[in-house]
Amino acid sequence: MSSESEKMGFFERYLSLWVAFCIVGGITLGKVLGDSISVFSNMSIATVNIPVAVLVWLMIFPMMVQIDFGSIKDVGKNPKGLALTLVINWLIKPFTMAFFAWIFFHKLYSAYLTPELAQEYIAGAILLGAAPCTAMVFVWSYLTKGDPEYTLVQVAINDLVLLMAFIPIVKFLLGVSNVSIPFDTLISSVVIFVVIPLVAGYLANRVLIKSHGEKWFKEVFLAKLKPVSIIALLTTLVLLFAFQGEKILANPLHIFLIAIPLTIQTYFIFFLAWGIGKKMNLPHCVLSPGSMIGASNFFELAVAVAIALFGLNSGAALATVVGVLIEVPVMLSLVKIANRWKY
Repeated sequence: MSSESEKMGFFERYLSLWVAFCIVGGITLGKVLGDSISVFSNMSIATVNIPVAVLVWLMIFPMMVQIDFGSIKDVGKNPKGLALTLVINWLIKPFTMAFFAWIFFHKLYSAYLTPELAQEYIAGAILLGAAPCTAMVFVWSYLTKGDPEYTLVQVAINDLVLLMAFIPIVKFLLGVSNVSIPFDTLISSVVIFVVIPLVAGYLANRVLIKSHGEKWFKEVFLAKLKPVSIIALLTTLVLLFAFQGEKILANPLHIFLIAIPLTIQTYFIFFLAWGIGKKMNLPHCVLSPGSMIGASNFFELAVAVAIALFGLNSGAALATVVGVLIEVPVMLSLVKIANRWKY
């Protein structure tokens, strides 16, 4: 047990270094490969990239394989965590994102951006803010020892609300009347990132416990899975930066300008949810994934809607892509904070 703690401590201690290596390595890889990288970036179902999906499976599977379906029915007996998730995700997050975007793009950046470009960046930020995470939260929950049953129920409820609330919120904040949601993206993302790894995890759980026993499953099998999850996470970061390397190098100033309000929003939502959850006396294993789901974004959906509404080369699409770029490194820093504040 002490050995595992030391490994996790070592990873956390040099977290910024690993992330920096992945960012530089990804951008360099994208630059070296040039157009060749499009072979991988174009391997998609709807707008879900297949190589990234495989890596996300490897990240999510360690959480899914731990889920005890018999205990899911008991999650509803303590609804405070789910209530916090719904309030943060749907009554606070979209509107604070719109506020931060307006302050930065229209006011603080007025000397650097045209009003039209500023409006497009605001639109992209709003699309990110209105689409809370549905898949990667399993990874953040796993890395912070969150309750797997609670995380699954939280994501399921969030997906249902997303179907009903995303379009009205985006219409209201963008002031447009013709917002259309790409349901193929939404449905394929839920199936690929939630349903498939969930079924695989359940089957593996049943088969391995039956054949090797629960003690071996927890002490040997799950211990071996942890490095796989972390390696997949860092590889995903390399791949995402490789895909977007050209855009980063072509628009370094604008990438930086966009990243600032998106990063502030992410930390703000996390600390807000954490503070409220602590006041509500939520256990750490519930508060951690509850704070993570609001802080992170369903960027596949945000990118798809931005492209559909504003075009592939629009400022809105670029803003959502920056959301993808900052997602993993920023959320990894919040994982570190959540683990440090464990109670």
